[in-house]
Amino acid sequence: MLNRLDPFLVGILVTVAVAAVLPAGGVVLTGFTWASKIAIGLLFFLYGARLSTREAVDGLKHWRLHATILATTFVIFPLLGLAAKVLVPWLLTDPLYIGVLYLCLLPSTVQSSIALVSVARGNIPGAIVSASASSLLGIFVTPVLVALTMATQGVTFSASAVLDIVLMLLVPFAVGQVLRRWIGTWVTQHGKALKLVDRGAILLVVYVAFSRGMNEGIWSSLSIARLLALILVCIALLSLVLALTWFGSGRLGFSCEDRTAILFCGSTKSLATGLPMATVLFPGQPIGLIVLPLMLFHQIQLLVCAAIAARLGKNAPEPVTASTGTS
Repeated sequence: MLNRLDPFLVGILVTVAVAAVLPAGGVVLTGFTWASKIAIGLLFFLYGARLSTREAVDGLKHWRLHATILATTFVIFPLLGLAAKVLVPWLLTDPLYIGVLYLCLLPSTVQSSIALVSVARGNIPGAIVSASASSLLGIFVTPVLVALTMATQGVTFSASAVLDIVLMLLVPFAVGQVLRRWIGTWVTQHGKALKLVDRGAILLVVYVAFSRGMNEGIWSSLSIARLLALILVCIALLSLVLALTWFGSGRLGFSCEDRTAILFCGSTKSLATGLPMATVLFPGQPIGLIVLPLMLFHQIQLLVCAAIAARLGKNAPEPVTASTGTS
C-alpha cells in the first residue's frame, strides 16, 4: 500500500503535519508568503514555456470540444456548488461550504488532465488547448464567479484582487510563452526535474495556508465527523461530474478520444491555481478550512481518474495526433 501511495499526496500530508506542529508566524510567515508567491509565479512561467504554439493552433480547430469542457468547468460545476448549500449546517459548516463552492469555481488542472488523457489514449492536442485555456480563463472567470456567488457569504471582492492574481499567474505565463523559443527545448528535456518545482511551489502554499489556520485556531471547529462528511461530499461531487461528462459527451456525439478529453479536463480542478487565488480572494477568512475541500478533492480526483485512465487506455486505440472533430 505504501509503495502505491502518490509521493505528492504523502508530501501534502507531511506538510500539513509540519504546519500543525511548527506553524510559521510573524515575520517568518510573511517571508514564507512571499516565497510562495514567487514559487507560484515560477510554476506558471514553466507552464507558459511548455505550451507549444503549434499544438495550441491544432487544438483550436475543435471548438465544440473546448466549449463543452469550459461549460462543464465554469457552468455545471458552479451550479453543483450552489446546490450543495442544502448541506449546511447539518453536514457542512459555513467555511467548509465556502470551500466546496470555491473548488467548483476553479479552472481545470493543466499537467494532470493532459497526463490522464495521454494515459487513456485520448485527444491530447485538444486536452492541451482546453486545459490551458481553462487555466488562463480561470484567472479572470473565477474571481467574477466568486463575486457573484459568495456575496451573501460575507466574502468581499475588489478589482485589486484580480490585479494581484494577474500579476501572480498570468504575467509569468505570458513571459514563459515569449521565452519559449529559447528555453522550450530545455524545459521539455528537464520535465521530470522541473516537476519538483511545480510540487514544491504547491507544498509551500499549503504550508502557508495551514500555518495561518493554526495561528487562527480554526481547527478546533473541525471534528472527525465533519471531515469524513467533507470527504464523502468530494467523492459524490467527483462521481457526479465524471458521469455527466462521460455519458453527456456520448449523447452529444463526440468520438471516444474526445470523450476522454472531456472526461478528464472537465472533471478535474487545479490545486496550483486554487491555493494562491484563495490567499488573495479570502483575506481575513479561515483560509485553512476554505482550501481543505480543494486539497481533498484534488487527491481524490488523482486516485480515481488515474484508475479510470489506466482502464480506458487498455481498450482504446492509439491517441490521435490532431483534433479530429466529432463522430
